[in-house]
Amino acid sequence: MRCLIRRRAQFSASHRYYIPQWSEAENWRRFGKGSLFPGHGHNYTLYVVMAGEIDDCGMVLNLSDVKHVIRREVVEPLDNSFLNQTWPEFAQTLPTTEFIAYVIWQRLRPHLPLARIQLYEHPELWAEYRGDAMNAYLTVGTHFSAAHRLARPDFSEAENYATYGKCARPHGHGHNYHLEVTVRGEIDPVTGMVVDLVALQNLIEQEVVEPLDHTFLNKDIPYFWEVVPTAEHIAVYIAQRLREPIRRLGAELHKVMLIESPNNACEIYADDLVTDVAEPSLATAVGR
Repeated sequence: MRCLIRRRAQFSASHRYYIPQWSEAENWRRFGKGSLFPGHGHNYTLYVVMAGEIDDCGMVLNLSDVKHVIRREVVEPLDNSFLNQTWPEFAQTLPTTEFIAYVIWQRLRPHLPLARIQLYEHPELWAEYRGDAMNAYLTVGTHFSAAHRLARPDFSEAENYATYGKCARPHGHGHNYHLEVTVRGEIDPVTGMVVDLVALQNLIEQEVVEPLDHTFLNKDIPYFWEVVPTAEHIAVYIAQRLREPIRRLGAELHKVMLIESPNNACEIYADDLVTDVAEPSLATAVGR
C-alpha cells in the first residue's frame, strides 16, 4: 500500500534580496526592506514529504535514517548561515522561500523518495515544490474581520433556522477570518520568485482585505445581496476577485483557503471556477 510520510526539520538562516546589476532604487522598489544590508533572518520550518510502500515492518522508511539524511544534507549546511553565500545556487538566484525549497529538493532527491517539499519562512508565508521543473507554489496568509447572517431570502424563518441554526439569527454574527492565497508559477532564474511578493501582498490587501474588513457582508458587499455569505461562498468570491489580477502579475491563482474558525475551513481551487465575479453596478448599489 502506497503511503505518504512527513518529516519536520528546522533551521535558522539569514539572507538578502539584492541584485548587484540593479540600481539601489530598483532593488528597493522590488524588495523593499529585504534589500537592506546586511540582510535579515528567519526561523525556517521544513517539511519533507516522502512516498513509498509500507514494508513488512510497518514503515515506508526508517525515520531515524531520514532524520540523519535531512540533517546532513540540509540542516547542517544551512543552519546559522548567510544563505546568499552558502550554496552555489544562491550566487545565481536569490534565496527566496520558493527557490530554497527547490534547491532542498535537488539536494535530497538522490537520497529520499520525495513527494513534495514545504518550506515555511514564517506562519503567513511558505512555499511548496513538487519536482515540476522550475514550477513552485507560494502561499501568503492574511486576515480580516467581518460579520454575516446565513439566511436565504426565499426561505421562511423556520426554514432558515432549520438549515443554518444560530447562524440565521437576524442580527448576524462575526468572525476573525484567516485567509491563505496560494499562487503557482515558474521560479525566475534571477529573483528566485514565482511572483513579485510585494505586489501580490498589495493586491490581496486592495482586492480582499480592505473591501471586506469590518463589514457586514450581507449589506455592505453587493455580491452577497443575493448570495448567502457562507465560508464556501466567501472563498469563491475571493478566488474570483483574485484570479485575473494575479494572472496579470505573471502567476496563476492555485487555491484559496478560508479559515472561519479553528473548527471550520474551506478550500477553493481556481481550476474549478467557472467565471469571475460580477457585482451589481455602482448605480444599483447606491440605489439599494
